[in-house]
Amino acid sequence: MQTVRFQASGHQNIIGVHSTTLEITSEDNLTKRGTCIIGVNATVNLHDLDMNLKELASQDTTKIVLRMKVDGLLEEIIGWGASGLTYSDTTSMVARTSFFRCNRTVMVGTNKAASDLDRTFVEHLKSPDAVLYCELLFIIEH
Repeated sequence: MQTVRFQASGHQNIIGVHSTTLEITSEDNLTKRGTCIIGVNATVNLHDLDMNLKELASQDTTKIVLRMKVDGLLEEIIGWGASGLTYSDTTSMVARTSFFRCNRTVMVGTNKAASDLDRTFVEHLKSPDAVLYCELLFIIEH
């Protein structure tokens, strides 16, 4: 198992209601149209991850887990790597319930999207002072 830890910030416009995706971005601006975004100012982006992690992410047998904590509340999203995941985007990481792949996709086939998160968890992320502590775990399944 390999792990990447990073942080993101809350934002007053976080609503977290998208039903098929969840996104964390390194951008600091957010409009209410970004219904899948649950964190801004991320300290890591997909492009900067090391080649070993990118290789793991491009395999269908890699389970990818995103653990997120804010103010003592925990959420976990479980998905999968897939061929075609390039991890080349410098701004966004998007977890998808579907199997759509693009340079922003961090994992596919997830068990949750933004709308599935506990609403108390999302409420805490509406504070610009909120710190979202994140861990991405890459687990090889055989």
